Amino acid sequence: MREIGAQQITDAVAKLTIEAGIRLESDIIQGIEKAKNREISPLAKNILELLLVNADIAARQQIPVCQDTGVAVIFVELGQEVHIIGELEKAIQAGVRSGYEKGYLRKSVCDPITRVNTGTNTPAVVHIELAPGEKVKISMLPKGCGSENMSGLTMLPPSAGLQGMKDFVVNQVVKAGPNPCPPLVVGVGMGGTFEKAALLAKKALLRPLGMANPRSDVAALEEDILQQINEQGQGVQGLGGNNTALAVHIDLFPSHIASLPVAVNIQCHAHRHKEVVL
Repeated sequence: MREIGAQQITDAVAKLTIEAGIRLESDIIQGIEKAKNREISPLAKNILELLLVNADIAARQQIPVCQDTGVAVIFVELGQEVHIIGELEKAIQAGVRSGYEKGYLRKSVCDPITRVNTGTNTPAVVHIELAPGEKVKISMLPKGCGSENMSGLTMLPPSAGLQGMKDFVVNQVVKAGPNPCPPLVVGVGMGGTFEKAALLAKKALLRPLGMANPRSDVAALEEDILQQINEQGQGVQGLGGNNTALAVHIDLFPSHIASLPVAVNIQCHAHRHKEVVL
């Protein structure tokens, strides 16, 4: 049994929080560069270039890549052979508080009724899953709410079939318009239950940009939906072009014979995600 102290968790989360706020991962930078190279609209191409400049300035000057530094969503894969010395949940929340404070990141979390800001950007949303082994994997996904607000979930009848699922995903992105700051990364959860589909959609965003689902039929579906979205012509920031979305990531889970849940979790071009394995 391996032991990991709570303070080590806190320090790791704080570092992830700051890094996620100021530095886009290489897969996102490369995705935007590829979009710029295939863009047909001069205006959209110019905006994509500006997004790359913005990301470069943020990384070099250690400042937030976007003013909406988001709600911190944390995914933890906790090895079954690991013993955390202390309280894991408290350690994670302490790391988020520290990261938002030390990184000068905007604190946006408030009470849903009173709208009073907590002042710390906590509580973070934490998902903990058990995994084999003696390691702890922590993934940080700050979700800005321009994109989060454009997400959606539907409970389709099974008779809607594959076409019904595809139509819902494409229509959800089209309906979002420029609000989520395209080009987008689109996470999709298909199957499971009401809450499982939503979790699948969010977790799908953690996959490196454009990494296909291992099932060939699902990978083909991802490409099909991505093509359909980009053919709508909304484009970068809703100003036209052929790059409304950078990628569609789909995750599946078996569902009840009488139900077909589909969830769409939209992420903006500033797809901030970081992870560490302890």
